[in-house]
Amino acid sequence: MRTSRRVVAAMAIAAVAALAVPQVAAAAPVAWECNTGNICFYTGPDGTGSRCMWDVADPDWATGGTVCSWALTTNVKSVWNRGTSSASGVAYYRNVDYVNRAGCTRQGQSGNLAGTYKLRSHKWISGSCG
Repeated sequence: MRTSRRVVAAMAIAAVAALAVPQVAAAAPVAWECNTGNICFYTGPDGTGSRCMWDVADPDWATGGTVCSWALTTNVKSVWNRGTSSASGVAYYRNVDYVNRAGCTRQGQSGNLAGTYKLRSHKWISGSCG
């Protein structure tokens, strides 16, 4: 009987000790996280929030090769062009099939957008973004 009480007491002490250990919080997503060779668009400023990422052009973010789950409902607020091809910029558009150009970001550049519009397509372009 004494042995079982000791075991129960030891288990109770271990349980209380386990509760006293501080929990480590999960790491927050890293701002501007984007794989080399890709263009990344974010729902938040400064490369934060949800991200959609491509290594090729996409004529329709909602149904194309890579579906961007928030494209139909959320404005784009930042972009980073980590492309490595000979194309110098990525042009992005408010409509599918590269219609109604909203902007262009040169290779190696990142920044905040107006955040007042949704995007639906993008493509790499040769020459200047201008």
